[in-house]
Amino acid sequence: MAEQTSSNEKSARVIRFRPRGASASGWGWPLQRPQPPVEPPDLAKFERTADEDDYRHRMTMNALALLVTAVLVAAGVWLAFSIAEMVKNQDCFLQGRRNCEQIVIPRRDEG
Repeated sequence: MAEQTSSNEKSARVIRFRPRGASASGWGWPLQRPQPPVEPPDLAKFERTADEDDYRHRMTMNALALLVTAVLVAAGVWLAFSIAEMVKNQDCFLQGRRNCEQIVIPRRDEG
């Protein structure tokens, strides 16, 4: 039994696995050549002078953005209240109750 252990120790090898992309020289990050810096594109075509500022158009777009935002907020609030009401009614029905809907009784004017 001792002979088998010694022969296994002699033939045993540890294989080191390198991660993908690792350099052959050793562990770690692959060696990469430094890339030359990339120059940004010419932005001169997007620049404006102070004379080209269209105040009226900008304020119209701001008002339109405010209107769209207000409509989205109102729709979100309405949707939240509608879902809350549906959940309340569904809970009532699932508990086996009757007449879960709210009854609106019109007021009678006396006179």
